[in-house]
Amino acid sequence: MNKNSIVHVAVGVLLNDNQEVLIALRPAQSHQGGLWEFPGGKVEEGESVEHALNREFEEELGINVQACTPLIQINHEYSDKSVHLDVWRIEKFSGIPQGREGQAVEWRVLSKLREADFPKANERIIRALNLPELISITPDAQNFGELRDIIQHQLGLNSRLIYFRQKSADEATYLKWFKWAEELCQVSGAKLLYSPFSKTMNKERLPSLRALHLTSQQASIIDSRPVSSEKLFGVSCHDITGLQHAEALDADFAFLSSVSETGKYAESQRFGWDGFKQLASRVNLPVFALGDMEPQDLSTCKSHRGFGIAGISAFSPL
Repeated sequence: MNKNSIVHVAVGVLLNDNQEVLIALRPAQSHQGGLWEFPGGKVEEGESVEHALNREFEEELGINVQACTPLIQINHEYSDKSVHLDVWRIEKFSGIPQGREGQAVEWRVLSKLREADFPKANERIIRALNLPELISITPDAQNFGELRDIIQHQLGLNSRLIYFRQKSADEATYLKWFKWAEELCQVSGAKLLYSPFSKTMNKERLPSLRALHLTSQQASIIDSRPVSSEKLFGVSCHDITGLQHAEALDADFAFLSSVSETGKYAESQRFGWDGFKQLASRVNLPVFALGDMEPQDLSTCKSHRGFGIAGISAFSPL
């Protein structure tokens, strides 16, 4: 095969109610044989991704795909070929999955997915699947009691990921509050995103963090991922330049604002859902919509190439 040709592959992610995902073992004689994969196959010329998914799932697993939404797109170059993975979440299906071509299939808990068990191109899928679809952002608190109420409220909403954002606090207060909140989040099974207080980062603090989030300005002055792949890394973006830089930094996700057509942002900074889709479609990473978002906007977000919703007021008791 011509190494420079790009193989367009439709990939389906099928989750059950137990937060287990369906995976299949690649035949030993195939490309990347002996590794597990998320089911799918090549998109034929003139074929839609949805049609390819339904065809592949019917042929390989005996499943009829009835509804699906875009999840993430991935470009990857192997030594012998380049692939474009068009990954979709299977929302509704009929049938009982079974290996119709003799391949092993199994439901595996998301937390037990190991990147080493999958082709290299699948790493971003695994990282995306471990992201929640809703991210809480803390509003500014005037004192510790107010902050405590905010964090407890957000954890009470079953927030799995909270962006600890306190613009009004000084650095000492931020660090003290963050340490308290992170300990509480760990007990609750949630992650807390640390945001460097200054425009630059104290790199000595990075090894101790579980999750890091940078502003667009902070991200713009670095040229490589600042934390290991085992730690969560996000970037706030406002335009295509920021999104593409976040992708180059190998960020796990990006915030994109402002989607709202009203609010505090200048009219030139508000792009609505159509503008959001145009931008999110141009990068290969999960993009969260930000800007007067509510949880009920999630389905609209997904239909516009978004991954999820991030918000302040929607997750705040204040």
